[in-house]
Amino acid sequence: MTAYRQFLIGFCLGLLLINSAFAQSQPDTENNGRGKLLYYRNPMGLPDISNEPKKDSMGMDYIPVYENEVNSDDNSVQVSLSKVQKLGVRTEAAKTRIIKRTIRAVGTVQPDESRQMIVTTRYDGWIEELNVNKTGQQVKEGQPLMTIYSPQIALAEQELVLANRSGGGISQAARRKLSLLGISESEIESVRKSGKPNRTIVLPAPMSGQVLEKMVIDGMHIQAGEPLYKIVDLSEVWVLADVYEQDVGLIKPGQEVDLSFTAFPGEKVKGQVDFIYPNLTMQTRTAKVRVLLPNPDNRFRTDMYVSAEFQAPASGEPIVSVPSSAILDTGKHQIVLVEKGEGKYEPREVKVGQRTAEYTEIDEGLQEGESVVVSANFLIDAESNLQSALKAFTKDESQPSPEKEKKP
Repeated sequence: MTAYRQFLIGFCLGLLLINSAFAQSQPDTENNGRGKLLYYRNPMGLPDISNEPKKDSMGMDYIPVYENEVNSDDNSVQVSLSKVQKLGVRTEAAKTRIIKRTIRAVGTVQPDESRQMIVTTRYDGWIEELNVNKTGQQVKEGQPLMTIYSPQIALAEQELVLANRSGGGISQAARRKLSLLGISESEIESVRKSGKPNRTIVLPAPMSGQVLEKMVIDGMHIQAGEPLYKIVDLSEVWVLADVYEQDVGLIKPGQEVDLSFTAFPGEKVKGQVDFIYPNLTMQTRTAKVRVLLPNPDNRFRTDMYVSAEFQAPASGEPIVSVPSSAILDTGKHQIVLVEKGEGKYEPREVKVGQRTAEYTEIDEGLQEGESVVVSANFLIDAESNLQSALKAFTKDESQPSPEKEKKP
């Protein structure tokens, strides 16, 4: 059994030697057009090169660097065109545009304060018939809400009848008294023509809407100024969104808002910014933004939870920008790879401004029309000597120079 194992080991070693000799005898077609082999670099981009093939501490082969891949310009890198295609390198020209960023906020649906009304009377009385007797009922303007017996109104109408018979200014004074008590002109005219007072008075709805609150029951006594109903027109509602302090300055009245509701998943509707409240909530550091939302079918109910997305310009004016994926951020420096043609790329430091998920503003370092790599940035890094080219940008400036290390 031992002899058999030794035979297998020897056979495998022999195959390895034959394959190695065969590989060395084959012409190096991989470096065709790439020039002379200069050195081998660390596969992880560390500043370590070797004149001979070797492996790093993780067992990865060092990558060969050829003559045509090293440009005389230290700030340029060269990648063969075949590998550019394999890596799927994509470039895009820098353009002047207004960058918009998405501001997200949460809020709730609230009634429009200008579309609410409390129903009350200017006289005392007793409810003889309650026509609208349920919370949530829809009412139309002029619709009877209740029938009331009021001795005060009956007496004023009697005075009108008597004054009308005698004529003169007394009649006008009686009409004015009823008008001040909230009696409509049509009702006053009806009493004048009939020549007799009505026993009861009908209280009409002052506006169309939905009864959100009902404070009365049939037969109860009511007093002047006492709230009877709260009616709200919900054909248009407000969304009060809480926007963080750092974002509120980018929102302007009149801009559109995308609204989505927990109650209607997957559905978005459009609203419009109407007002930005002047105060902040101290605990959350947010400001209320009022959004107008049409609600003709009353789908959106009070206190519904809402997610709002505002598309706001990141800066006031158009500025040169590139896709955010083009930015290589080292922490201290931001680099883009500028395409120079024929597989040549120039790492260039830029000064960036506002960033969004899609685009980043370039304040300095890049001109409109220059093409930058927007995909496969890091693959180019792996296939070239980019780390060496970036040494001028990534050098640790905090390390003291040799002169400073010398003792006096």
